[in-house]
Amino acid sequence: MNTSRRSFITTAAIGTLASLSIPEIAAAAFAEGNGKKITLNNNDVVLFQGDSITDSGRDKKSTAANNVACMGSGYALVAGSTLLFNNPDKNLQIYNKGISGNKVFQLADRWDADCLDLKPNVLSIFVGVNDYWHTLTAKPPYTGTIETYRTDYKKLIDRTKQALPDVKLIICEPYAINGVKSVTDAWYPKFPEFQVAAREIADQYGAAFVPFQSAVDKAMKKAPGAYWTGDGVHPNMAGITLLAHTWLEAIK
Repeated sequence: MNTSRRSFITTAAIGTLASLSIPEIAAAAFAEGNGKKITLNNNDVVLFQGDSITDSGRDKKSTAANNVACMGSGYALVAGSTLLFNNPDKNLQIYNKGISGNKVFQLADRWDADCLDLKPNVLSIFVGVNDYWHTLTAKPPYTGTIETYRTDYKKLIDRTKQALPDVKLIICEPYAINGVKSVTDAWYPKFPEFQVAAREIADQYGAAFVPFQSAVDKAMKKAPGAYWTGDGVHPNMAGITLLAHTWLEAIK
C-alpha cells in the first residue's frame, strides 16, 4: 500500500470515529474485546466491585439494593439505572461495593461481606489502576508487581467461583489517558501490562471483557482526553457516560 493511500485510509477511519455517537463508540470498542456477553435472568443480583471509579462517592452506610445513594455518582449508577429501566419485569437487585483506593488484595480482604454474602449472579470487577498507580505515588510506595496483580486476581476469582459456581463474570479493563494531569510517560510501558493481564484473566475464566481503554481511545477522536477525565483516570460527566455505555455492551 503506498503512503498516500495509507494516509487516506487512516484519515477516513479517524473521521468515521469522530462522527460516531457515544453508543456507537461503545459498541465499536466492545467489539475489540472477547465478544462475550451476559444474559440477565429474573431476580438476578448484579454487583459492581472495584476502586474509586466504581465507588464514585457512594454512601457506604446505605446497603439497600437499587438505591441511588448506594450506587454513587459514576458509571455504576448510570449502567445500573439503565438495567433497571430496560428490565422492569426482571426484579433485578443492583449493588455497588466499590471502595476508593482499592487494589486487588484489598478487595480480597473484604470479599466475604462485600461480595460473597450478597450472592451475586452477575459480578462486575473493575480494578487495576491503583495496583500500578500506587507504585508511583503511595508513601511508602506500594511494592506489588504485575505478577502480584495477576496472582491475586486469579485467587480472588477462584475463591468466588468456589462459593458461587454459576456466577456470571464481567472483567473491566483498567484504563488511563496519557498527558492528562496524573498520567504521564512514566506509566509506560508498565501500565499496559495490567490491561493485558485483565484481558487474559477474562479469557481464562470465560468472563465478559469490557475494553475501557479502547473506548476512551476512540472517544478521543471526538474530544481530547481532558474532556473525558480531569486527572487521566477518574471520569467526569462525559467519561462516566462513556464507561456506562461501554459496560452495557456486555449485557445481551
